Amino acid sequence: MAAADPFHAVLDRIIEVVSEAVHCDSCFIYVLDKDQLVLRASKNPHADVVDQVGLALGQGITGWVAVHKQAVAIPARASRDARFAKLGNLPEDRFEAFLSVPILCRGKLVGVINVQHREQHPHTQREIRLITMLGYLVGAEIELARMEFEKAQLADQLETRKVMERAKGILQRELGVDEEAAYIALQKQSRQRRKPLREIAEAIILMDDLRRSKK
Repeated sequence: MAAADPFHAVLDRIIEVVSEAVHCDSCFIYVLDKDQLVLRASKNPHADVVDQVGLALGQGITGWVAVHKQAVAIPARASRDARFAKLGNLPEDRFEAFLSVPILCRGKLVGVINVQHREQHPHTQREIRLITMLGYLVGAEIELARMEFEKAQLADQLETRKVMERAKGILQRELGVDEEAAYIALQKQSRQRRKPLREIAEAIILMDDLRRSKK
């Protein structure tokens, strides 16, 4: 998922605010998606795991914070904590200090913010209170951005379905085949041309419109 969309843009801004506030070496934001926490943003780019990796509720320190809705501050040897769980062998797994706070909206879990330091870092009460407060303040903003993001995704899916149905109808008419055969033909063109199905469908519709305009 592109990081330029509004949802990820909101998360990236939060990452910047947190990183500047506590001068950390790493900052992750997990967002609750159904029954798991999905890594949605990171201070350090990790294209192979952002939007790809999820933690179950209760898994690792992050999952514990999500379940209990309580902050956890570990000043050193975070990886030795009984609740710790590795995430894809990232360099951050070896960082010493770990601060994790819940992101809440009206008492409902939205996600978790993780702040890490390479070296030992005794977290001050100010840092813990500040990040905890941010977790409360950004909860509603993240929830709203996610709802808008999901709404846009749904609209795109509906539009794709409409395009596909129209393209199948054109193929059925032109080739004299049934709906299943028309869909198979679309899939074949998609594979051969290495293009998304929607792009193939839009090309078929465009060609049909051009033919009709010349009549």
